[in-house]
Amino acid sequence: MNVLENIPVRSASKIWLSKSNALIGLGLILLALRITIAVNKSIRVDNEVRPVSQRVNAKKTHESNTEFGKSTSELLILKPEGYPLSSIMDEYPVIENRDVFEFYAREQWNGHVARKGDYLFDRRMFPNFAYRIIDVEPAESVIGNSTSIIVTEEENGLPSSAEIKSSVKFEDIVGQELAKQKCKLIERFLEDPDRFGKWAPRNILFFGPSGTGKTMLAKALANKTEVPIIPVKATQLIGEFVGDGARQIHQLYDRAEEMAPCIIFIDELDAIALDRKFQELRGDVSEIVNALLTEMDGIVERDGVCTICSTNRIHTLDSAVRSRFEEEIEFVLPGEEEALRIFESNVKTFPLQVEDCNFRALAKKAKGLSGRDIVEKVLKTALHQAIIEDREIVTGKDFEGAFARLGRKEFGNDPSELYV
Repeated sequence: MNVLENIPVRSASKIWLSKSNALIGLGLILLALRITIAVNKSIRVDNEVRPVSQRVNAKKTHESNTEFGKSTSELLILKPEGYPLSSIMDEYPVIENRDVFEFYAREQWNGHVARKGDYLFDRRMFPNFAYRIIDVEPAESVIGNSTSIIVTEEENGLPSSAEIKSSVKFEDIVGQELAKQKCKLIERFLEDPDRFGKWAPRNILFFGPSGTGKTMLAKALANKTEVPIIPVKATQLIGEFVGDGARQIHQLYDRAEEMAPCIIFIDELDAIALDRKFQELRGDVSEIVNALLTEMDGIVERDGVCTICSTNRIHTLDSAVRSRFEEEIEFVLPGEEEALRIFESNVKTFPLQVEDCNFRALAKKAKGLSGRDIVEKVLKTALHQAIIEDREIVTGKDFEGAFARLGRKEFGNDPSELYV
């Protein structure tokens, strides 16, 4: 006999509801217990109960951050490359404050292994905007809080950072012994800038005929002292709009100051610093000259920055610019002995054999030629002639023929001859 038969309907329903509530409560307790266990597992997942697949993935991620990260990057040079895909709605970043950007970049890419040629993508203000790594020192090192980050300004006419490190040696330059001797002062300064104080040689002028080794000596100086060099053609500093030129000069010195001790090498200075009486022939570039004079005067302190300028026409320079140089170093055409060394050292690298050649006689004929003229107009011409004629030997006749085809016009010191 069922006990419920003797219980009133209302009382039976109450008993059934009580049992249902008990079951629901028990289910909620079990669910809460399962959630608690899952949370505890997630808390301990980094220690010992993480699934094997997760541990393997985490290990790979860790290795990617530490495989090449034995040292922190000292210098990182980036070039803006843009977005992977273009759109009319694209916004391109403009760096207004280099210090703020450097902090922003370090915080964003901290711990990332930097490899030359790789890309870094902005993930915050300009998502997916790419910067290509032009150079990193040391190679394949980790970006850290002390990494110096520089963005190239090629779109503004500043040079590529590929030229920042130099491999030219003093031994590669034939002759110019007096110039090399005078450069020892600059060498001492770059090795210990603090020692000189206000007596530092900050502005040096190289002058002499084209092709005599002015650029090579500046690069050799940077290599010897292990400091970066920023080579710039003066014509690159002429902007398209009013104010561009002055802004670019100040950016150039800002960049050099970040890498100090550093050499700024401005080639063909006469392109922007022409004497005022010849300005009507070249246009008004007083804005650029004034900005350059401001930097050379040291109104803004640039500790450890040495400016070396070069010109082929020293007599055409504006007197105000020329007066800023503490030292003028002359480069001369090679003499007979120097020309002989240029011939003998360069023919050793020929892909063809050289026979029946009197280099002493050739050196005498090379009077008035620069080292670059000898290499480009005599040696290269003779070699190419032999190759054209399908010969395996370069002879003295090839060099004689190169001299015969060589025609050159000598100019005096009159600046008006520059525009004939």
